[in-house]
Amino acid sequence: MEDFILREIDKIGQMLAHIARRLGLLKGEKPDYSLGDVKTEFTKENCPIDLDTVLKQENPILYLAENEKLTDQALESFIEILFYSDIDESQKQTLLKDAINYLDNKGYVSFKLHSFVTTKENK
Repeated sequence: MEDFILREIDKIGQMLAHIARRLGLLKGEKPDYSLGDVKTEFTKENCPIDLDTVLKQENPILYLAENEKLTDQALESFIEILFYSDIDESQKQTLLKDAINYLDNKGYVSFKLHSFVTTKENK
């Protein structure tokens, strides 16, 4: 029963992982897609997250955690999807930094998100 409950809780996370695969994030190459592509995939999958609403929030990470009830893994997937999109670089870095701080403070260390910071600093 507990497994069923956990799967139900993380349905959005599973949906985000599926969207990430469709956008090419799991192919081992650096994907190339736009925010419009992300919105299209969200629509195709009937994802309940409105990207425009999220990106307009003063603190999008808290909004996702508190209002959309994203799990830590789902939040990590969401940020990864946005990281490879064509959103403004400063907005991308702010989202990344806020997500890392939020997850680290919860005790969930995302090596993937931390590697994005390292990758950016090395360029």
